[in-house]
Amino acid sequence: MAEKTKEKKLRTRTLRTAVGAVVFVGLSAGLVAGVSAGTLSGFGWDTFSLLCPLGALGTMIATKTMIPHAVVSLLIVAALVLLFGRAFCSWVCPTMLIDRVRDFFRSPVKRRALAEQKNTAIKAVSKQELEGLKAAKAGHTCGACGKCQPVHHGKLDSRHAVLGGALLSTAVFGFPVFCLVCPVGLTFATVLVVWRAFAHGDATIGLVLIPALLIVELVVLRKWCSNFCPLSALMNLVGRFSRTFVPVIDDEKCLETAHATSCSRCAEACEADINIRHPEFGLRTMADCTRCRNCVDACPTKAITMPVFVGKKAGKTVVEIPEPVMDDLEPKLD
Repeated sequence: MAEKTKEKKLRTRTLRTAVGAVVFVGLSAGLVAGVSAGTLSGFGWDTFSLLCPLGALGTMIATKTMIPHAVVSLLIVAALVLLFGRAFCSWVCPTMLIDRVRDFFRSPVKRRALAEQKNTAIKAVSKQELEGLKAAKAGHTCGACGKCQPVHHGKLDSRHAVLGGALLSTAVFGFPVFCLVCPVGLTFATVLVVWRAFAHGDATIGLVLIPALLIVELVVLRKWCSNFCPLSALMNLVGRFSRTFVPVIDDEKCLETAHATSCSRCAEACEADINIRHPEFGLRTMADCTRCRNCVDACPTKAITMPVFVGKKAGKTVVEIPEPVMDDLEPKLD
């Protein structure tokens, strides 16, 4: 079963990489051919065009003007985030492709070390929850299990601080400052300067500066998407209201609730650092779900689905573990 789950996860990951590559190559080809429909920072065709939400917001702040085109772009993007969450990050964003390249060149030893480190931390949370449930069942005071504990989501989200800084600097300097260093824009700018250098001999300082800045952001600044990206922070603010295509756990199939067996493979597979089985211990909330489907593919009992609409809160629900299973909990935790 482990091999089948791994193969299925690989297929989904490959599909997302292929979708992102097709979009990137298509837009890049149009850019160098002079028939561009724009880039992911702002694209369109004829009378239809759509601006990056951060760029649109920054433009209005810089000009102190309500620009209809920018307002329409913000509304359209907000509607897409409400429907698909941060799917842009895992299916389309070019930084995802750069991460794939970086992972490809990472040594197998490093990959195993990172996987084991994440596995150990998440397994500890799972076992703590199961032990707490047994303590609560034995009559201990409320608070023995994680369901009654306060929600912990790690450190203060630094992305929102970056978002605030980006908007503040825009107001101070009178132009969208972050657009100069946005990795999405820098990726397409790199394609353009490289093409001009080889096709037309137009080599400028940008041929070195632009790729170098992109490398610094995505390689030196580790976990750019989860710790620094103001665009993901902006989508996070809207994504917390999304109730469509959100992962939901069937407690009757989940190993932890149906069999009191420590698992948490969904949390290990999540690239957004969300623990949907134990959300109070995750680094991120469901507002950051990128709809990558890694949790769906990783679940060994197929307990996780992504329905079109979620009428109740996603993730785990308050359940009562059956008495026979609870009695057998101790040996399974060892």
